[in-house]
This record gives sequence, structure tokens and C-alpha cells, in this order.
Amino acid sequence: MTMERTYFEHAKKTLALGLPLAGSQIAQFAVHMTDVVMMGWYGLDELAALVLASGFWFILFILLAGFAFAVVPLVATAAGQGDTTTVRRATRMAIWLSVLSAIAIYPIFGFSDDILVLLGQEPHIAAQARPYLAVAGFEMVPALIVAVFRSYFSALERTRVVLFVVIGAVILNSGLNYILIFGNFGAPELGVLGSAIASLIVSSAMLVALVIYAAKSTPENDLFRNPFKPDWGMFATVFRMGVPIGITSLSEVGLFNAAAIMMGWIGTETLAAHGIVLQLTAIAFMTQIGLSQAGTIRVGNAMGRGDEADLRKGALVVVVLSLCMAALASAIFLLAPDFLIGLFIAPDEPARDEVLAIGGVLILFAAGMQFSDGGQVVALSLLRGLHDTAVPMWLAALSYWVLGMPAGYIFGFVFDWGAPGVWMGFLVGLSMAWLTMSYRFWAQKSRISR
Repeated sequence: MTMERTYFEHAKKTLALGLPLAGSQIAQFAVHMTDVVMMGWYGLDELAALVLASGFWFILFILLAGFAFAVVPLVATAAGQGDTTTVRRATRMAIWLSVLSAIAIYPIFGFSDDILVLLGQEPHIAAQARPYLAVAGFEMVPALIVAVFRSYFSALERTRVVLFVVIGAVILNSGLNYILIFGNFGAPELGVLGSAIASLIVSSAMLVALVIYAAKSTPENDLFRNPFKPDWGMFATVFRMGVPIGITSLSEVGLFNAAAIMMGWIGTETLAAHGIVLQLTAIAFMTQIGLSQAGTIRVGNAMGRGDEADLRKGALVVVVLSLCMAALASAIFLLAPDFLIGLFIAPDEPARDEVLAIGGVLILFAAGMQFSDGGQVVALSLLRGLHDTAVPMWLAALSYWVLGMPAGYIFGFVFDWGAPGVWMGFLVGLSMAWLTMSYRFWAQKSRISR
């Protein structure tokens, strides 16, 4: 079935999907950013420990979340075909895989401080990271299931519920952090550990809210019928799509976490400045993720209908909107660098001026990264809409690990450019991913006929 839409209609539909998704991504990131801001006001060493600990947790989460992300193209295509059975099967098996994988990796958290020390981090910073990770390991199960339900609702174009639930999570996390990190209202002062406990409570609350909403709002999909019944065919399908998606995400996130490790070699102030600028970059990136998810849904839905012309036209609109968002974020970074960085540092912090100076240089690179970073995630998501995940995995690995990370090390330590050199590696890796994935999407023939 084909339908002729104008570019304006595509843009309107994409923004109607993408803006709530971008809002939910920003709100979700605000949960983590609240941790960073409050920890920055609590102490610089604690902030450095949180940057390392949350990076350690997130790199495992993003690998396992590939199964949740696979739900978006699978459910979007099935919805385009009116196939509620496949919607249910894909979502249920994604939950299975998420839970099983979270349980399997939990023992890693018991050795987190040893791993961080082996990676060259200061022992006292690694020691502060361990209590956070011991608690955050338990968060993996609810966090991954939440990711599955977010993908499910997004693919069904029910994006507002995701936004509202995540906004609630931001409010709850802020209050819990204020109580548990600083020991307010008679609670014990737990510092980094308090942040981990807050995150566990918030993820669990989000899971309860989304499960209740799914049961009440989408009875036609009957998600909770026979939840423990195996469906090995769909299990294998989600696994085959989810593993490449997870590895692709890991390749990019791993590049940024490798950079954090290298920043730790330079010093605590550099690591803190890097963490702050990375938070700012990630906020802008959340808008691109929301837009790119809308692209996956639109492409997957058009694929389900067998409408190649609509698919291509919609994809072009997503690319243009991504470039506009990148230009806006870049301008903001260039116009107010000290103000943005200063939000994360206590006014009486002794190292404030040094962190501001280092961050002021890094944010220039962050401004330049906006186009390549947005471009690569949009191209990747458009390919996912076609259920094309294996080749993009290899393109990501090549871009980030064969080119990006070595370039960051060479510029940073061989050429002795320090932190700016490491960020130069980001530009190299992200630009290569943008070019190669964009070429693959626009050059290959559509998979609609499959």
C-alpha cells in the first residue's frame, strides 16, 4: 500500500513523533545529569568517581539494550502490517533476553574497582566508584525492561506516555539525590552510594508505571498473556537483530568511555572537565536520538506497507531536520561556554578556574561534533528501520575503534595535544561513521520487497 505525502507532511509527522521522543531522551538523560550536577556540588573526587562508575555501568547497559532497541523496527514494521501477534512476540522475547543478559553480567560489578585500576585510574577514585556499581548492578534488570517498553510504545507512536513517565523520573531522582547524597531530612549522607540507590528506586518506579500503562492502554496486543511461554523463533530473531545493535552502540559508547580512561591518565581536573562537556554534548545528542528514533519508526512503518517512495522521502526529511538541530546546538555551545560549564561546578571549588579553562577548549570540539554525531545516529537509525543491523555494526567498529580511538590516542599523547587531542579522535570516528552509514542507506536498494 502506497500513500503520497508532501515533504511538509513528512516533516510534520516526523516532528510529531520526534519531539516527544527527543523530550523523553532529554528527560531520561536529565536523570543522569542530576546525578552529575549534584555530585559536582558535593565534591570533585566524588564527581570523578561518578563519571567513571556511570560510564562503566552505561557501557554494559548499552550493549545489552540492543535487544530493547530491536523492538522499534520489529514492532513498527509489524504495526504497518497490522500484525498484533508479532508485536506481542517481539516485545515479550526482548524482555526475556534483557533479563537473562542482565543476570549473566552482574558478577562483573563485583570486580569493578579492580578493573578500573587496571585501566590506569587512581585507586582512591576507583574505590569510591565500587559502592555505586555494587548497587547499580541491581538496577540493570528494571532499566533494561524499561528500555523495552519505551521502544514498544515509541514504535506504536505512543510517545507522550514515555515522555510523561521520564519527566516523573527526573523529579523523583532529583528529590532522592538531594536526600541521599547530602543526607538531608535526617537521612544518612551517602555521597556516591546515595546516587546509586536513587537510580535503582527510579528505574523500578518507571518499570511499574510502564507495565501498568501497557496492560491498560494496549489490550489488543495482550502483552502479558503467557509471559513465561518460550517463543524460540522470535527469540532468535530478536537476538540476531539485538546483538549487532548492541555491539554498534557499544562501539560508539566505548569510544567515549575509552576517552574518559585516557582523561583519567591526565588528571582529576581534566577528567572532571571532560565529564562536564560530555554531559552538555549528550544533552544535544538526546534530541538527535529522538529524531533518529522517529526515522526508524517512519522507515519501518513504510517498509511494512511496502511503500518505498514514502520511505525515501521521509528519510530525507529526517536528515534535513537533523542538520538543523545540529546547527542550533553548535551555536549555543559557541555562545555560552563558561556559563554552561559553570553550572556543574560549585562556586567555591578550588579547581573551578582550571576546570573552566580545560572545558572551554573542549566545548569548541563539542560544537564541531554536532553535525557528525547527529548525522551518524540518524543514518544508523534509518538503516535499522530496514532491519539492516549487521553491516552497520562493522562500519561502527571500523569508524570508532580502528580510526577514532587510535586517532585520539595519537593526537592526545603522541602529539602531546592532551585533552583536545583525544576529542579530535571523536571527530575522526564520528565523521567516518556518518559518511559510511549514510552512503550505505542511500546507495543500497530498499529491503521492502523482502
